[in-house]
Amino acid sequence: MNCYLCFSPIVPEVNWTNFLLPAIEKKICRTCEEELEKLPAERCPMCSRPGEGLCGDCARWEETLPGVLDQNDSVFTYNAFAKELVAKWKYRGDYVALEALETFIKEKWNVLNLADYLTVCVPLSSERERERGFNQSGKIIEMVGKEPAHLFKRIHGEKQSKRNRRARLEAENPFSLVKLVDQPVIIVDDIYTTGRTIRHMASLLRENGCPAVRSFTIFR
Repeated sequence: MNCYLCFSPIVPEVNWTNFLLPAIEKKICRTCEEELEKLPAERCPMCSRPGEGLCGDCARWEETLPGVLDQNDSVFTYNAFAKELVAKWKYRGDYVALEALETFIKEKWNVLNLADYLTVCVPLSSERERERGFNQSGKIIEMVGKEPAHLFKRIHGEKQSKRNRRARLEAENPFSLVKLVDQPVIIVDDIYTTGRTIRHMASLLRENGCPAVRSFTIFR
């Protein structure tokens, strides 16, 4: 078969360990896989940003919205290759580019032991969802075998890519909570950048009685 991302042929690796076992379907080639950068061991304990100790973003968030987010777990670092992938599904509606990462997403999810958590979808504006053809947050949740919980609606939907970093951090909360929950929640999305989206959702949940909020993203 061919790589979902670059379309080059995928040559199966056969060795003494796996030649008697059923073949595992690979969706991306070795070249593309090597471009995906796994997060290092040293990273922010709250948001998983590479580096030592609590990062500057989380320190600032703890001053403005303290205690709303317990932890974010991500699969890969948001490098140049990752930016190209995200652009494919966000701006060109290429669901296959997202599906190519399914194996890695599942592997990371399965080690986190999140059985007690409600998996919450990040809402898109109706205009954005029509343009894209799908909600990447909901698709990621479906990939890990869960049902997306729709607890929020979006009040306004300006593209965050059009705002600079300071504007993203200072923007008002773009969400409203439409359903209350009394169990731990994990918010699922494709990318954690400044943390604005996830922390604003988390603040509404915690203000309304949710006991714990985590997040899971593909890229950090």
